[in-house]
Amino acid sequence: MLRQRRPPSTRDRRPWLLPLFGLILVINLSALGYRITNGWDWGDCYWMVLITLSTLGFSDAHTPVLNSAGRVVTALSLIGGIGVVQLTVQGLIGLSESGYFRRLRERRFRHWLQSMDNHVILCGYGRMGREIAAQLGREGVPLLVVEMDVERRDAAEELGLAVLMADATLDETLIEAGIHRCRSLVAALPNNAANLYVVLSARGIRSDCRLIARADSTEAERKLRLAGADQVVSPYVAGGRTMAATALRPLAVNFMELLAGSDCEVEEFQLSDDPRRLAALEGSNLADLQVGMRSGALVLAIRNPDRSRQGEGGVRGAAYLPSDSRLIANPGGSEPLAPGQLLVVMGSKEQLRKFGLLLGPALSEVGSMPS
Repeated sequence: MLRQRRPPSTRDRRPWLLPLFGLILVINLSALGYRITNGWDWGDCYWMVLITLSTLGFSDAHTPVLNSAGRVVTALSLIGGIGVVQLTVQGLIGLSESGYFRRLRERRFRHWLQSMDNHVILCGYGRMGREIAAQLGREGVPLLVVEMDVERRDAAEELGLAVLMADATLDETLIEAGIHRCRSLVAALPNNAANLYVVLSARGIRSDCRLIARADSTEAERKLRLAGADQVVSPYVAGGRTMAATALRPLAVNFMELLAGSDCEVEEFQLSDDPRRLAALEGSNLADLQVGMRSGALVLAIRNPDRSRQGEGGVRGAAYLPSDSRLIANPGGSEPLAPGQLLVVMGSKEQLRKFGLLLGPALSEVGSMPS
């Protein structure tokens, strides 16, 4: 017959418990000794224990005089107190040197991670990662940084950011970071191979997660899209386009910079692919919905889905819309609403919230766009 194995001991989980118990025991036994030998009330007893164990030794007019038995109790309290205090100090130093308090902080931080929801996971806190974190911070979006470099971790923590010190290319790291509860994941690691690993891992864990990746070349961008990235950004291409736009259309670029610092936001509203959900709308076009009057938001563009590429259906199909999909800029009120359309809308947070309520059950997904 197999003997039942004993559960692992929990003594090492609370190494501070024994010194604390010894200190409490000395305090209460000393107070009890003063109570028995001198007949004092409990307040005087504990006051005497305090000045004895702290080695202050002073007295005032309200402190009763010790008798011979009380002096014996005082001597024993000093001996016991010095021993217990010395053991306590040595124990705390040993715990600090062994990394116990660091592990305790890490355990508390990982427990706090489980409460994060609808946040953005930022893998990499380099130059690009810093700009992303700053922009998300201005928007008030919850952010978790995943970083392996100690200096970058310290720089992020100095700004009050939550940092998970782990390898972002590992599945267990992404799961611990809350990929099942996040709104999106940004892979901004310094090399293309690491970003590709992150995208592959994230897509394998959660198929409907919105993934944005950084790429340094056209080939890397193509591979990242094949791996499942919803959006791939090249800092060189984006910087070149911004500089060219500034040279050709400086007023438009200045307007976008002003928009980024205002209360106005631009969001994507993805309509459901189910025609039955669109049937619940109060109208079949923008004029019927009375968008401007009822919400105050402005529909900037409508992008129709490419049905030939929308094999997965629903939100995932809309995420892979090609760049040549039919885009209707500044749509009129007679523009019909159809399943799978992507509406690009501008307005304040309250206006965008009202616009989402107007769509009701026809709405499949809402995503913020960089302004």
